[in-house]
Amino acid sequence: MILYDRADIYDLRFDQRGWDLFREHYRVLFDGTGVKSVLDCSIGSGNLTLELAELGYRVTGSDLSGAMLKKCREKAESRGLAVELFQSDFREIDRTAPGTYDCVMSTGNSLPYVPNEDAVKTLAAMDRLVNPGGYLYLDMRSWDKILEEKQQYYFYRPMFHGDLRVDTIQFWEHHPDGTITFHIVFTLEKDGKTFQHETFQEHYHPLKRGIVENTLKELGYRIERFAPHPVQAPVPAEQAEWYCILAKKS
Repeated sequence: MILYDRADIYDLRFDQRGWDLFREHYRVLFDGTGVKSVLDCSIGSGNLTLELAELGYRVTGSDLSGAMLKKCREKAESRGLAVELFQSDFREIDRTAPGTYDCVMSTGNSLPYVPNEDAVKTLAAMDRLVNPGGYLYLDMRSWDKILEEKQQYYFYRPMFHGDLRVDTIQFWEHHPDGTITFHIVFTLEKDGKTFQHETFQEHYHPLKRGIVENTLKELGYRIERFAPHPVQAPVPAEQAEWYCILAKKS
């Protein structure tokens, strides 16, 4: 089962603490850039992007999953946020987007869902929607680190939603062709008793940072910021488990 078809389960990994971190991340990252409008072409249910709308940016979002977009729309409406949403494969975003933007984004480690050559094509499609002097932004796992260490397990901190405790564990299966399958297990607990397990599989094509940086430079971008995600994390970007890149169009 694909996790992104179950927005109700996916959203259990997020809470107010995380949203506050992401809001501060964007406040710091975009300070002084002049960015006013953004398109996140992998917005999902909005956990990594709606904070931009709260900060006053004009936010447009797209995603391949209709279920995630439905959840994103519901959350935006409940928070009184005006966000324009549409369904699209990000590889075709330049053909489906309704306009151009000061910053085009891909959040949430989304680019490695497709083969590297498609990720490169997606960056080019995103570029065609960037206003002159605008930006491309992305955040993702440090695949260089994962490939080097051959990590097999990943444990999230427990999440609490009222009396509900949610634990998430990922088991990473490395394949001979270089791809990796994430086996993701959610455990839901109340009153000290587990009452539900949910298991999902996600298949990734590790995307090394060098490929991303070279593609951005070939597209005419200058990397303005390479940082841990969120930027306030107390670790060098090169050592972070998750990083972000903000690049400006020449």
